[in-house]
Amino acid sequence: MTIKSDKWIRETSLTQGMIKPFTEKQISLGKISYGLSSYGYDLRVGHEFKIFTNVNSSVVDPKNFDPASFIDFKGDICIIPPNSFALAASVEYMKIPRDVLCVCVGKSTYARCGIITNVTPLEPGWEGHITLEISNTTTLPAKIYAGEGLVQVLFFQSDEFCETSYADRGGKYQGQRGITIPTVRKH
Repeated sequence: MTIKSDKWIRETSLTQGMIKPFTEKQISLGKISYGLSSYGYDLRVGHEFKIFTNVNSSVVDPKNFDPASFIDFKGDICIIPPNSFALAASVEYMKIPRDVLCVCVGKSTYARCGIITNVTPLEPGWEGHITLEISNTTTLPAKIYAGEGLVQVLFFQSDEFCETSYADRGGKYQGQRGITIPTVRKH
């Protein structure tokens, strides 16, 4: 596996539609940076959020998730309550090549504020908007700026194609658009 450079990311995005929309340079003036970096791509968070709430005294059950555990919010600034989290979707739609695995890491500006982002690896053959989990680990409310950078994607390319891609096995989150809550296949 080799980590891929800005040149490869640009070429693959422009010729194969790996990242749409694609921003060819870092945009950072007055913003939390997003766009192409040296060895990765900084994704933006969209304007729609699902903020965790416990007004219904629900139990978080990944096999039977209660959508009423979230409050829907749309706007330019999302306030995440103390010691809570929100889900959001990336602005960018990703199409991961069959010989590539992506790892997403949080941006340091947010991490230094106690805001942690979690994204599972983007598997070969997966495509969709990335559902971003944003945790506020502080005892204070935290602001998330929609349309600005939230995570950096690192691209690792293998010297061979995988035998079975995410698309081949019909992964349950394949082609997701917008925020996708947890789901478990019943059949």
